[in-house]
Amino acid sequence: MKLNYDQKTDSLYIHLADRPSVDSDEVVDGVVLDFDENGALVGIDVQHASKKADIQNLSLLHLPLRELDAA
Repeated sequence: MKLNYDQKTDSLYIHLADRPSVDSDEVVDGVVLDFDENGALVGIDVQHASKKADIQNLSLLHLPLRELDAA
């Protein structure tokens, strides 16, 4: 899983899988779910992210991490 925040557009994209999306569904204003060809969720796009979430803090709880990459 990867998190990508674009400060210019205030958008947060959560990559859940490294597969291309072929379909999207805006579930609430500014939150779009992306699906692969099999209907599996591959990403979440959050527009105006700083208004919807505390993007200054990230907590990882109870995740089986083998490796942590920081940009």
